[in-house]
Amino acid sequence: MRAATGTQFELMADGPGGRARATITEVAAGIRSYALNGIDLVEHFPADVQPPMGAGIVLMPWPNRIRDGVWTQNGVRHQLALTEPARSNAIHGLLRFAPYRLVSRTSSSVTLGAPVFAQSGYPFQLQTEVTYALVDDGLDVTHTVQNTGAADAPVAVGAHPYLKIGDVPTEDLVLRVSAETHLDVDDRLNPVGESPVHATPFDLRTGVRVGDLDLDDGFGAVPSPDGRGEHSLTAPDGRALTLWGDESMRYVQVFTPRIFPTRSGSHTDGSDAPVPGQAVAIEPMTAPADAFNSGAGLRWLVPGETFTVRWGIRHSGFTA
Repeated sequence: MRAATGTQFELMADGPGGRARATITEVAAGIRSYALNGIDLVEHFPADVQPPMGAGIVLMPWPNRIRDGVWTQNGVRHQLALTEPARSNAIHGLLRFAPYRLVSRTSSSVTLGAPVFAQSGYPFQLQTEVTYALVDDGLDVTHTVQNTGAADAPVAVGAHPYLKIGDVPTEDLVLRVSAETHLDVDDRLNPVGESPVHATPFDLRTGVRVGDLDLDDGFGAVPSPDGRGEHSLTAPDGRALTLWGDESMRYVQVFTPRIFPTRSGSHTDGSDAPVPGQAVAIEPMTAPADAFNSGAGLRWLVPGETFTVRWGIRHSGFTA
């Protein structure tokens, strides 16, 4: 029987911190597992199930939500499929269930590609690729998207990794988010404004224990004095994961569900039964929710233009 997420691309590399392994899926070009010395660094799941709660998937050509699936360009109303029907939104783009083709691979990296064809609500054509590469201190991810159509096309890029340090309860990790603003939303989680985080419960810049959080919130104004915005999870013993994004990743969504089907076994066998527990997604985004309407962070690619975005996960404090 074929895996629910298609072909599985296994990556492996030895570095100063030990042996890293990752599994990337054909469907959604997602991160199904990523571990260092057998310690899971993302929430993993078996090959025979769909990614739970969007775990690890690529969000293209928009992340997050579009209100009512409706947006307007030059007076023309576009209607996207409502893929979050409970809130009447279009969510997480057009490639969530799409198969990607293999472009190239090595033992420690893989590049996958998928087209976006003109369709209801998005009358444009794109060619997209994503490269995952294990490096000495983490996992690097590069997205490229090219406008292969005849009209200017709106594009935003995101990803949906759930980070963890597998031998520490996720609720005991400390989350730090470097964003300076919070995206205020309505009851359907669509933006209605943007506010400074200073002196509010959304100020996560100095760190908050994950177990004290209940978030499905967007943040903006991610600073990048060195060209990178960084967010982190830190264990009580000082080990840490840092999610970084390049200068285009000025937004981030933080999601801390308490009913995620967590698994405590080896990331390679996936045989352990899921147990509802808390997880934490740190989702780097080039644009916030409803960007097709607000224009915030949105890129309009002219025919033939290519947009490249980079982000990654760094580990520190781990020993071989």
